[in-house]
Amino acid sequence: MTKVLTFISILFLFSFSTFGQVDKEYSKTLKKMFEVSGTNESYQAAIQQMFTMFKQQYPDVGEEIWNDFEKEFSKTSIDELTEMLVPIYSKYMTKEDLKELIKFYQTPVGKKFAKNTPFIMQESMQVGQEWGMKIGEEFEKKMKARGY
Repeated sequence: MTKVLTFISILFLFSFSTFGQVDKEYSKTLKKMFEVSGTNESYQAAIQQMFTMFKQQYPDVGEEIWNDFEKEFSKTSIDELTEMLVPIYSKYMTKEDLKELIKFYQTPVGKKFAKNTPFIMQESMQVGQEWGMKIGEEFEKKMKARGY
């Protein structure tokens, strides 16, 4: 019985250490994809916006302290976010998929797409809001026409 338990324990230990290595490799690949796709820049911009808000909320805090915080949080928060996103990405994308995306983002058209994605998203959101409002207005008219 002891031998069986020892064998099972070793098997589980090996499984978890292998999973950890795979997970680390996936995480490393995901970080690379974020770098080449411009996603890191978007995250950095979001962090900068948060710092701008915090600076307004705490105007008495010195610039040196803000610089220290920015250095610390800019690196660690991106790493932490990436780790939090690994389970989501790994559910839908394999490591090989990420590697193919990395290849794409390293091409001229991939670089162009990465550079322009924030602008495309911003403008698309505006159009989407306008479209949603239009649909909502049309829906309201049709409901009123039917007596609701």
